[in-house]
Amino acid sequence: MTTTRDRSRVLLVSGDPIGRRMAGPAIRVWNMAEVLAQHCDVRVVSWLPIERESNRFELAFVRETDDRAMQEHEAWADVIVVQGMGFRIFPSIARTEKIVVADLYDPFQLEQLEMNKYSEPGKWAEEVTKAVSLLNEQIARADCFLAASEEQRSLWLGNLSALGRLNPATYLADPTFESLVRVVPFGLDPVAPLQRRHGIKGTVPGIEATDRVLIWGGGIYNWFDPVTLVGAMGLIADTHPDIKLFFLSARHFNPDVPDMKALADAVEAAERLGVLDRTVFFNESWVDYESRADFLLDADLGVSTHLWHAETRFSFRTRILDYMWAGLPIVSTEGDVFAELIERRGLGAVVPTGDAQAAADAIVGLLADPVRYAEMRRRIEAVRDEFTWPRVLAPLVEYCIDPQPAADRGEVFARRRSVSRGSFDRILVMPRGFRRDVALLRYYLGRGGTKLVAEKIQERRTRRAR
Repeated sequence: MTTTRDRSRVLLVSGDPIGRRMAGPAIRVWNMAEVLAQHCDVRVVSWLPIERESNRFELAFVRETDDRAMQEHEAWADVIVVQGMGFRIFPSIARTEKIVVADLYDPFQLEQLEMNKYSEPGKWAEEVTKAVSLLNEQIARADCFLAASEEQRSLWLGNLSALGRLNPATYLADPTFESLVRVVPFGLDPVAPLQRRHGIKGTVPGIEATDRVLIWGGGIYNWFDPVTLVGAMGLIADTHPDIKLFFLSARHFNPDVPDMKALADAVEAAERLGVLDRTVFFNESWVDYESRADFLLDADLGVSTHLWHAETRFSFRTRILDYMWAGLPIVSTEGDVFAELIERRGLGAVVPTGDAQAAADAIVGLLADPVRYAEMRRRIEAVRDEFTWPRVLAPLVEYCIDPQPAADRGEVFARRRSVSRGSFDRILVMPRGFRRDVALLRYYLGRGGTKLVAEKIQERRTRRAR
């Protein structure tokens, strides 16, 4: 790997496991690094252990308590791309004066509304408040923002407006704000998938080589609706026993991601309908990233059913991209950006929310019509080229090659300094542990007030308990 000072130095900060098994955030960071490395010097830093290697870009592990080590990476960078909790974990990243790109492809504040709604009310409110606070820190500071779709772009423009970032300075720089909030979807591999072994057919007990398989290509989370899909399988189990549903990754490999009520509800529904391990199968482990083609190419349809709520409207179901990568026609619930694409481009069938009969009819109808099925596969081949990683990441590459600070950066920094000074008089009432780092306390108070300080206290207590 060669580097040159003629190229921008891009630091990607991640807190998702990067290894054989990866979820969406890590997959996105890895592919960002791969594409950016063709144009920039790239370094990926994670506060979780990294189990992959690359000769195209650098990889570094920094403990979440070691901000001194992160300072070296911050000093190296020209551009810092952050996701999720990066600002909270490393104060040196949060207070950097380098150019910051906030990757907001996952509106996790809306996920929290679903993820924790079965928790005790106080915990639910606390987790949502924390998520909003995390996002507001990034939105108040970053120079450029990434959204996964035009719908998300509208969401983040509203947030930016509420925090005063759509102002005369940024408006004069670009009255469309398209350079401030860039649409950078999740992508798919430009290289066609290759099957090395059969992952499902003739391999999973109960699924024969001649069966027709529906694949649910990701985790089972509370914002999804697997119960309706299982209900559809119950409706067709007796008349079409050769149609099987396979949940690829029932449980998340990351122990920090708990099993959710949606998983328990799906298993219970399958048991109640008598289809568990008969026509409905749950894969207990998370499939390795490099092996997913073995499973996808054993499927005949990709399926995704979800509930109708705010998360749905602004979601970007990355599993749909895997279906397109594998050339699979798709059955999906209405209401999200991919449902609109599927319907408009003729890539499968879109069904109403919670309608098991409509889902059953769509599944049987697609598999019973080979001419229509083949035509959908041809359409998918044309559409998937639009979502390859090099293509979708082009707006980020363009920005990183010639990074420019936000037009209102002076106002952002002035406001931050003013708030920090105004909050200094509150130091004496804070716990003694924070007095040892006055600068850090000043930062937390300035960014989120006493609520943020309380969050940091709780986070430290949790880490110590672990």
